[in-house]
Amino acid sequence: MTPLALRIDGEPGGSWPPLDRGLAYGDGLFETIAVVAGRPRLLPLHRRRLEQSSRQLGLPPPPETLWREVGDLAAHPGCGLVKLIWTRGEGRGYRPSPNSSGRRLVMALAGEPPRRHPGEGVRTRLSRTRLGLQPRLAGHKHLNRLEQVLARQEWSDPAIFEALMLDATGALVEATQSNVFLVRDGRLWTPRLDRCGVAGVMRQLVLDWLAPALKLPVQVARLGLDDLLAADEVFLTGSLIGICPVIAVDCWRCPSGPVTAGLVRAWERLSQEETLQDEAAWQRWTAAVAEGRWR
Repeated sequence: MTPLALRIDGEPGGSWPPLDRGLAYGDGLFETIAVVAGRPRLLPLHRRRLEQSSRQLGLPPPPETLWREVGDLAAHPGCGLVKLIWTRGEGRGYRPSPNSSGRRLVMALAGEPPRRHPGEGVRTRLSRTRLGLQPRLAGHKHLNRLEQVLARQEWSDPAIFEALMLDATGALVEATQSNVFLVRDGRLWTPRLDRCGVAGVMRQLVLDWLAPALKLPVQVARLGLDDLLAADEVFLTGSLIGICPVIAVDCWRCPSGPVTAGLVRAWERLSQEETLQDEAAWQRWTAAVAEGRWR
């Protein structure tokens, strides 16, 4: 896919330095931000995650100009998503320089049409590729995505939307490009991400805002295949797909149910009311949820 527009360190076009640590070592982070009507959606959550991960991984703090560039490129005609890459900068050897100032790439991309409307439910499979355990990287959307690349090579059937991934111990973690939730007896369950996996912004939205707004109890726990097979409902979350019901995992069938449908409706309503592109809009909506004014 050719970018509609891109900036490297604030300059249109340009080239990526061959000694950049993101290219050589995966020493960096990225965000993929949905764009609605020229405005980046869930931008406060993307911003918080990038800034928090930068601190925890010892990367330079992203500059304020990065977020202005995201807004500028989101307004580009035809833009459906903005992808940003934030790396430690140039350098050779595993030991990074303490004086690194960071490097950024921001690009506007056309939105991809969905392979199947998420509201109808999607088929998934169980990946043969297992996720390695590394607590220091757990939760972060870092540039080392080779496990997901290997997992995505396992199937070419366009009817399969995603693959669920287990870690090296057999615990359920996530899907290749999304997070996973189970519903059982009216309660939401989602895997702990303290050993591997990516803490997605839509996962956070469900945990911290949508579930409380709908009075749904939530449990973050170590889950296995037995928990998956015992679930009443299963759904995926992602910044581009929103909330997506799962109707099959390989040969196992799991009809979409009322809890997932309620969350989908709540997310669709929120998407219509706000693109949540700025901190002020986010704070207003958060206050409404906390005070019980949003249903």
